[in-house]
Amino acid sequence: MIYGVILNDAASLQKIGSLDEAPYKGAPQAPVLYIKPANTRVADGATVKLPDGANSVEVAATVGLVMGRAAARLSPATALEVVGGVVLAGDLSLPHASYYRPAIREKCFDGSLPVGEVKPPFDLSKLVLRTEIDGQLVEERSLADLIRGPARLLSDVSEFMTLNQGDVLLLGVSYMAPQAKAGSRVKISADGLGSLHFTIAQGA
Repeated sequence: MIYGVILNDAASLQKIGSLDEAPYKGAPQAPVLYIKPANTRVADGATVKLPDGANSVEVAATVGLVMGRAAARLSPATALEVVGGVVLAGDLSLPHASYYRPAIREKCFDGSLPVGEVKPPFDLSKLVLRTEIDGQLVEERSLADLIRGPARLLSDVSEFMTLNQGDVLLLGVSYMAPQAKAGSRVKISADGLGSLHFTIAQGA
């Protein structure tokens, strides 16, 4: 299973504004997760078809922690010892303004998670992710901006659920990430993780 997390970087929280008003009525006290089921996963070089009625897709660069063994009730000091690898990912979503209800249609369509090759674990604290669309750099984000860094996030998630060997925990995505349209060529890259390429196409 692949799990993602929202609202895990300072820039996204600044964009979304106050969470004290309705419908949220307060900032979350624990990581807010969603899933990317098996139908969403595609490999480097894939062509991702937009769902019917969609004309653009948000492209959020992120990194996934691949569990080397089961993870439950980990402390931040030792949490990363269970990580067997790290992987570059493009978490695609149909544009949507609210996080109040689960965005299943928007985040779980076929091919909406291109992933790269799993690499050995290394220090991700200052990793910079770059997103290019049709050869133009459209976003550059540093994981130093994470509210919960890799170890803290993994520890906090493992407090209320077990992650099994082979599961992946994505570290977070940008709110209102850059958008790509049908025909766009996308490249996501980061030092130590290589690059990930995919193309957006109009659905049938």
